[in-house]
Amino acid sequence: MLSRQRLFWKSRPYDLPRSDAAFLRACRSNAAYHIAHCPGYAAICAHLGFSPEQLQTTDDLAKIPVLPTLFFKRKALFSMPGWRMAMKVTSSGTSGRFSQVGFDWGCILAEAPMVVRLGLRHGLASPVPAHCVVLGYRPQKGNHTGVTRTMFGLTHFSPPLSRTYALNMVNGAYVPDLDGVAKALEKLGSSKFPTRIIGFPSYLWFGLTRMEELGLKVSLPRGSRIILAGGWKQHYAQEVDKHTLYALAEKVLGIPESNINELFGAVEHPIFYNACPRHHFHIPIYGRCIIRDPDTLEPLPMGRVGLVNLISPLMTATPTLSVMTDDLGYLTPGEKCGCGIQSPYLTILGRVGMGDITTCAAGAAELLGGDESFGGRREQP
Repeated sequence: MLSRQRLFWKSRPYDLPRSDAAFLRACRSNAAYHIAHCPGYAAICAHLGFSPEQLQTTDDLAKIPVLPTLFFKRKALFSMPGWRMAMKVTSSGTSGRFSQVGFDWGCILAEAPMVVRLGLRHGLASPVPAHCVVLGYRPQKGNHTGVTRTMFGLTHFSPPLSRTYALNMVNGAYVPDLDGVAKALEKLGSSKFPTRIIGFPSYLWFGLTRMEELGLKVSLPRGSRIILAGGWKQHYAQEVDKHTLYALAEKVLGIPESNINELFGAVEHPIFYNACPRHHFHIPIYGRCIIRDPDTLEPLPMGRVGLVNLISPLMTATPTLSVMTDDLGYLTPGEKCGCGIQSPYLTILGRVGMGDITTCAAGAAELLGGDESFGGRREQP
């Protein structure tokens, strides 16, 4: 899997044309590995008549079998036994089901330079120590959710002086403590060191409105930053637009919009997408995005709205080479952004009705039979 390492160690994270050849090599290698080591994935590829040799140009990426993220919520599909994995991570399971995704050690080694390079590129990395307020779950034994892992990892972009969490375990269940977060932020306003607020945009909004209700308003030290990861999910009915959220953050905390970063990703596609200063998610060299027609699943041209299909050869423990999210979105040429990044950017419009995706996922699951786990060795959740 050296082709994967060569791709993820490239120095220009948004130069897609120069990375196309390396990306195709890594995808061919990744597909061949999963076909050889995961009987379930091999069955899907055989059923669709796909072989890695078909990947000769970037247009051929559309030929890779697409597995909906909902499929991974129905089936645990692995390409190596558990003892060879670095870890297993799950999705948040807000729909009542959650994905199980394995991370191999090669994936971890490939992720590290990607995260560091993009962290530096987008101004996330700093040698100045900071207090961290995490608007998410406090890590606990038994909590294997990817979002918890991600948010804890984000606290290391600067040396963490302290960590305050909005969701803490009480009597076996996570309970939000927005009042505690508000009081912590009030104290941190007098610190000599900056504060980094990391977490869900929904919890940032709820926390800010709660601070307004309590009459709390602070001016966090210079260099303080907000890093948003994850969506609104079960709180979609209360979702507000970015400009409203960012304006309230500046009003209540004194953090300007220029110091707010937004990230995008998924457990099944853990590529580090960072919003540019104009709040656009440009596609980095570590992944590719295809927009597909919801009815035919055929690729759509730039600007057309459809289902978001994400491709990356990052993982070998789980066959997530090409996954279909339940998001609707569209691609725009990078030069139209104006931030200087030339790769296309992805705009997410929201989640689609699950009917067609459910049918697609059920079809793949039916092809594999009724067992809940397929791979080199069957694993228990």
